[in-house]
Amino acid sequence: MLKATKHVLPSGLKVVLVPMPSSPTVTVKVSVETGSKYESRKEAGLSHFLEHMCFKGTKKRPTPQHVARDFDDIGAVYNAYTNTEITSYYAKAASKNTKELVDIISDIYLNTVFKDEDLKIERGVIIEEIHMYEDRPEWIAAELFDKTMHGDQPAGRSVAGTKESVSAFTTKDFYSYHQKHYVARATTLTVAGNFDQKKTLKQIREAFKDVSHSKKYGKERTTISHRGKQIAIRNKDTDQVHLVLGVRSFPFNDKRNTTLAVLRGVLSRGFSSRLWQKMREELGICYYVHSSNGPSTDHGEFAIASGVNPQRVDVAIGALCGELKRLKDEPVGEEELNRVKSSMISVSNMSLEASDEVASYFAGRSIFYHDLKTPSQIEKEIKQVTAKEIQKVAKEIFTNKDLTLSIVGKNLKKEILGKALNLQ
Repeated sequence: MLKATKHVLPSGLKVVLVPMPSSPTVTVKVSVETGSKYESRKEAGLSHFLEHMCFKGTKKRPTPQHVARDFDDIGAVYNAYTNTEITSYYAKAASKNTKELVDIISDIYLNTVFKDEDLKIERGVIIEEIHMYEDRPEWIAAELFDKTMHGDQPAGRSVAGTKESVSAFTTKDFYSYHQKHYVARATTLTVAGNFDQKKTLKQIREAFKDVSHSKKYGKERTTISHRGKQIAIRNKDTDQVHLVLGVRSFPFNDKRNTTLAVLRGVLSRGFSSRLWQKMREELGICYYVHSSNGPSTDHGEFAIASGVNPQRVDVAIGALCGELKRLKDEPVGEEELNRVKSSMISVSNMSLEASDEVASYFAGRSIFYHDLKTPSQIEKEIKQVTAKEIQKVAKEIFTNKDLTLSIVGKNLKKEILGKALNLQ
C-alpha cells in the first residue's frame, strides 16, 4: 500500500517521501508554486521560458551538454513542465541512482546560469513552440476557451506567452523572477520509488542548504468578469471544427470535486461512456470527444472538447448540451454508476504502478490539497458518491449562467451556434 510522509525543513522546503520497495526505479521531482497565474501581463510566458532555461547550464554543469550528459550517464528519463500554477522538474532512473538524481535536480533548481547566448537560442525554440500550437486547432480552441471564460487576467492568458512578450525577455528578467519565486516556502520536493529514506532525506538537506528563505509571493486572485452565455469564434481553414464547451466548476478544496470526477466518468470514461456512444456510435459526428474538470486554487472549469463534422456543428453542440441536461433531469442508473466507479478505480491503480506517476500524485496532493491522502482513501470517496449527488452537482453547474463555447473553423455562424447552445 502506498503511503507518503511529509517533512518540512527549517527553510520551509517541503519534502514528500513515498517508499515503493518493489520498484526498480526512483523519481525525484521538484515543484515550484509559480506559473502563468503568477505573471503580470508584461511577464506573460516568463515562467515557461525560465523552465526551458534551467536546462541550459549551471555553475557545476556549465552547458546544456553537461546537464544532458549527466542525466544520460545514469540512463535517466527527465523533463519539466509549466502550467498555470506549478513549474516542475523531474527525473526517473534506476533506484541505485537516487543520489545522482537529487544532485542534478537540486543543481538545476538552485544554480542555473542564465546567459544571453542561451536566451537567444531558446527564444527561437519557444517561438516555434507557439507556432506549433497555432497549427493545432484543438489547442487554439482550449486557449480561446480560457480567454473567453476569464478575460484579461492571468487565468485567461496563455502559459507559453506571446511572441511579443517572449521576444522582450532579458537574462535580468530570469534572474529577477527566479529570485522572487524559487524560494523554499514555495517548493515541494517529492521522491518516490525504491530508496533509503533516511539517507535520501539527509542528502536533500545538504543539497538544498542554500535554498532561498525569502517570503513566498502570491498571485492575482481570479475573478468572475462575465456572466451569461458566451461564444468565441476563431476563423481558421480546417477540415474539422474544433470546439470546447464548458462552465465554471470548483476550486481544489471543494468536496464536490469527487462527485464531479464521477460525473465526468459517466460522460467520457471509456468506449461505453455517454459522450462516446452519442457522438461516435449514434451520430458518427466526430473522432474524439472527452470531458475534463480543471480545478485551480481559486476557481475551476468543467469542459467538453471535440472535433466535429463542419456541416453538423449545430447538431454536435445540441447533442453535447443534451447529455449535460440529461444528467440534470435523470439520476444515473445503479449499474452504469457502478461500472464507471470500477473503471475509475482500476485506471487509477494502473496509473500508479510507476514511480513517476506516484511522485506526481503525491506532489499534487501536498501542494493543492494540503494532505497526503492515499489512492485507497480516494477510492473509498469515489465509492461513496451517489446518483443523487451527481444530479445535484449537475443542476448546480450546468446552466446558461456561465456557459462558454470556443470554436475554431471556417464559415461559422454565431446565430446558428447560439440556438444550439442551451442548457435550460
